[in-house]
Amino acid sequence: MSDSAILSLDFPEPDVAVLSINDRDKGANVLMRAVMAAIGEHLTELSQRSDLAGLVIRSTKPGSFIAGADLREFAASIDESPAAVQELSRQGHKLFGQLAAAPFVTIAAIEGSCLGGGAELAVWCDRRIMVRNERTSFGFPEVKLGLYPGWGGTARTPRIVGLTNALELVTGGETIDPAAAWAMGLVTDLVDPPSGDPTAAEPLLAAAIRLIRAEQTSGDYLADRTRWSESLGMSDTELAFLAATASAYIQGKTGGHYPAPVAALEVMVGAAGLDLAEACDLEAESFGQLWGSPVNRALLNVFFLQDGAKRRASQAAAQAPRAVQSAAVVGAGVMGQGIAAANAKRGLPVALADTTPEAVARGVSAVVAEASYSRRLKGPDPERALEIVALVNGTVDDDEIAAADFVTEAIYENADAKRALYARLEPKLADHAILGSNTSTIPIAELAAGLAHPERFCGLHFFNPVRRMPLVEVIRGPQTSDGAIATAVSYALRLGKSPIVVQDGPGFVVNRVLFPYMSEALVLLTEGASIKQVERAATNFGMPMGPIELYDTVGLDVALHAGEVMQAAFPDRYAPSPLLAALVAAGRTGKKAGRGFFDYSGKKRDKPLPSDEVDELLDAHRKSPRKIPHDEAADRLILPMLLEATRILEEQIVATPDDLDLALIYGIGFPPFRGGLLFWADAVGADEIVEKLRQYQQLGPRFAPTTLLERAAKSGKRLSNSSL
Repeated sequence: MSDSAILSLDFPEPDVAVLSINDRDKGANVLMRAVMAAIGEHLTELSQRSDLAGLVIRSTKPGSFIAGADLREFAASIDESPAAVQELSRQGHKLFGQLAAAPFVTIAAIEGSCLGGGAELAVWCDRRIMVRNERTSFGFPEVKLGLYPGWGGTARTPRIVGLTNALELVTGGETIDPAAAWAMGLVTDLVDPPSGDPTAAEPLLAAAIRLIRAEQTSGDYLADRTRWSESLGMSDTELAFLAATASAYIQGKTGGHYPAPVAALEVMVGAAGLDLAEACDLEAESFGQLWGSPVNRALLNVFFLQDGAKRRASQAAAQAPRAVQSAAVVGAGVMGQGIAAANAKRGLPVALADTTPEAVARGVSAVVAEASYSRRLKGPDPERALEIVALVNGTVDDDEIAAADFVTEAIYENADAKRALYARLEPKLADHAILGSNTSTIPIAELAAGLAHPERFCGLHFFNPVRRMPLVEVIRGPQTSDGAIATAVSYALRLGKSPIVVQDGPGFVVNRVLFPYMSEALVLLTEGASIKQVERAATNFGMPMGPIELYDTVGLDVALHAGEVMQAAFPDRYAPSPLLAALVAAGRTGKKAGRGFFDYSGKKRDKPLPSDEVDELLDAHRKSPRKIPHDEAADRLILPMLLEATRILEEQIVATPDDLDLALIYGIGFPPFRGGLLFWADAVGADEIVEKLRQYQQLGPRFAPTTLLERAAKSGKRLSNSSL
């Protein structure tokens, strides 16, 4: 579609221009270079007129004002020099600066997502108004791409809402809703959506025209133009305190792995005493240093991984023969509660079952509390709770479970128990119903043995805690039909999750890659490494928590059982750990028991403390203790993960390397600033990794290079799909 078809200019009143954007070929409006150029042409033409009172910029695409710049277009220039990128930033300043210098009032009339470059366009306007609905939001997510706003966002925003608010918006990268935008003075007016048709934009346009008339009369926008072009007028003491406080907060949130928030802080504090033009110059200079950095490339890759996965999931879901209108979850434990709550949150009726009425009652209570939780109230919302209660049916009756379109089994990880449940339920299911298992390690082929209709059975592996973890592994068994997979993908999307289709096998993708990491952590402990050293090696690499705390979070008894499944499948690479068995035998099963590798205190058992008992158990299981260098500890945690990932690629367990990288980011929190496990390996170089592995050959087959890795080392071919 041409830029002329994306933009349209009309005049609802003789002296009011309305520039509308709607890219019908995309799900969201984005600022491509051609569109930017066309906006500039319109602004230049309109600014030559002396009869205009105002310009309104709006979107006619429901739910999307402008979602930012076209990242694929920008990624094509990832190797541009800092000077060229600085010039790109200055071009944005020049273009959007026309909005703040026009001989008429400029209004951004916002309905839908207003992000990144779209948010920058909005802050260059004289005024902003927003529709008061759930899909309208404002934000600068650039730090999540290793950048910060480079078209004036760091310079204009502090002058409109104050430096403290602007720092929160820019360095945090989170979106705010219309109420928050109003509270901080970012918008002048909030407009209710029209009754009966929330997509209609006419009330918003009418409000924008009224605002133009009011500004014509008052001239307030001219006073603001003058004020916003000057320095912020803050004292050195105020700036020093704010900088120190914000820096400490940023370091605490990012662990020092993400340079963009720190760079944004330095630019915004440094520009506080400058006028707007000088602040824009400072923004451009620093922006050029971030563009194309390793973290920027990695985070752009993550964005493209997410985008590709959404596209593939949507295509798969489109093949579903029918939508899921009702669901059931068998097993009212922690996982079952989370899955049931995900259904209820999305307005999907769900039956929750267990073996006793007491277990069901506890489960339903937890589901209602979770699904009705309000951040504002910091607890359940009573009105929302009443809505949720009506959607959740607690039951011990198999017939009520079997009435659902999609039944998810979420009982304990035992193949015999799961098959016994299926034998009871399957004859009662409707012909269209799908049966899914939340198993984390047991192959679907093994669980499907004995089913009359294995084609209607698949894995649907959620991750704990379900409310926060976006990933769902949709596992195709040997006999699972395409329709069952499409239905499972569609259902996962309905729950707001990110499904990735994987082939069958022990541990599937995430747990299969995770297990070598956790297993090697125990080996390091028995060789003499301290718990602190192992944890630090992992978190310094960027993992969200160390493998030892992860054991406690998962549950040592659960990990022990899962380990037995993995060890049976891959005996040449894994051996059972007597240390783990000893801890479980001592009743140290993790956070749920208040003691695992660590002792836990606090109401939520969220404070891990060293344990003398664990130290004694460690001493009893250490063979010939030695001091392990930090680099070795890190290598031995991460390299086995990479090797297992290459085996998964060799076995074609995933459709693409992208699916594997994204599954690990979503499923285990593999650090996004690394871009994905395979992307990280490409950055290091397959040849260098093979050389590293030679140092650990004496430790056994688990450190032997795979055929795929050796081939990449010789050819220079990448393991990931990325060209960044």
